[in-house]
Amino acid sequence: MAPTSLAVVDLGSNSFRLEIGRVEGDQIYRQDTWRETLRFGAGLDANGYITPVAIKAALQCLARFRERLSGLHPSAVRAVGTNTFRVAKNAREFLRKAERALGFPIDVISGHEEARLIYLGVAHSLPPSSAPRLVIDIGGGSTEFIIGRGLEPERLESLKIGCVGITQRFFRDGKVTGAMLDAAETAARVEIEAISHQFGPEHWRDAYASSGTAAALAEILESNGFSGSGITPAGLERLRRRLILAGHPRRLKLNALKPERTPVLAGGLAIMRAAVAELRVERIDPVGGALRLGVLYDLLGRTIDEDVRKVTVDRFVERYRIDRAHATRVAKLATALYRRAVPLANREQLQLLEWAALLHETGMSVSHISFHKHGAYILQHADMPGFSAGEQTRLALLVYGSRGGLAKVQTALRDPQIRAQLLSLRLAVLLHHARTTIPLPRLQLKARSRIRFGVSKRWLKAHPLTAHLLAKERSQWADLGHAWKIA
Repeated sequence: MAPTSLAVVDLGSNSFRLEIGRVEGDQIYRQDTWRETLRFGAGLDANGYITPVAIKAALQCLARFRERLSGLHPSAVRAVGTNTFRVAKNAREFLRKAERALGFPIDVISGHEEARLIYLGVAHSLPPSSAPRLVIDIGGGSTEFIIGRGLEPERLESLKIGCVGITQRFFRDGKVTGAMLDAAETAARVEIEAISHQFGPEHWRDAYASSGTAAALAEILESNGFSGSGITPAGLERLRRRLILAGHPRRLKLNALKPERTPVLAGGLAIMRAAVAELRVERIDPVGGALRLGVLYDLLGRTIDEDVRKVTVDRFVERYRIDRAHATRVAKLATALYRRAVPLANREQLQLLEWAALLHETGMSVSHISFHKHGAYILQHADMPGFSAGEQTRLALLVYGSRGGLAKVQTALRDPQIRAQLLSLRLAVLLHHARTTIPLPRLQLKARSRIRFGVSKRWLKAHPLTAHLLAKERSQWADLGHAWKIA
């Protein structure tokens, strides 16, 4: 049964946001929102580490979010971390503390995945159309550019320029001059120029901008008569002149300029002017939705068996010419063994194991020698819509450990869940070494403090090669302190 409420926690470089949506059929209606402006991206020190002050503020915010999320099932909640989580050198250590404070896992998503989810949210906020659309989303630490039709993105880019980052770099003390704005705009234009040929006006019909920066700029331009409708180059130029005249955003006397947007106004303005100039945009319409709504619809898809991750796996099977029949046999056996080894198997971990099994020969497209290593590299670094960075890392690990020496994944074996996944996958690959459908005996698997693998001795006697491979496999596990018995 699909949940009646879904929640997303968006851990951005400018703000942390919590949004809860009410599900009615295949539509989501906003039910509750909570936003705290932390400027988390500005909490990085000169060496790229999140400062103790920023960590403390973030953990306190997440604890407050946790209270609001109490009572929701874990499958109905998704927390995502964006650019600051991607670039901070101590992100992994902070992530563990953040997950404990929030009470839910946090997925660190790639720039391309962030762009995909942004477009999904925007597309659900716009009328249906088959015309190509440009979407620009200026965040605190990165800016995403997407072109898509309907609900499907066609081009995705994420650039490491955001309103917090640009502000920290060019307007650290808050002062604004024409020269400072010129330098900031030039820096942004250099980044955008690299993608301008792919995102120029010949590739789209209408342009939209999402996120708080776009909404704030549009409201300021319209409320002060700088622009008749939406964001225009002329309107942005008038705002620029007013900002330079004031010399500091705090001294601006403008309608609709909210206090929480004032510190990053110059940075956001510089990026928007650069984008408009490089992509030759005459007008941009602000639109709601964006990342949070996209995550909610992505989460809804997972609950009603329309998981985009499954589509991604299917496409990878085709793209890398994987033997689907063989991969399916391995996946079926691996998940069956895992259910026996872990009777109360987590649905998400079972799915990841199934997908790892389906993709375990991805590297064959590179070379049949050490293909598990090639496959792990591809799965770790490829753009995989729907998958978080953590999920891709787990897929890569399982594929890497699906065959060959076991010592290379020795550290991962300390985790009982990963140990059971790897054991199930390796056994499934081993038992299907002939790559044909063979009648398997009744199999039992227990993976607690000691491993017990139940298989008919008569069957083993009739399959001496498999018996030999199982003996070698058992020896590898025993060498690493995981003794197991074949019975």
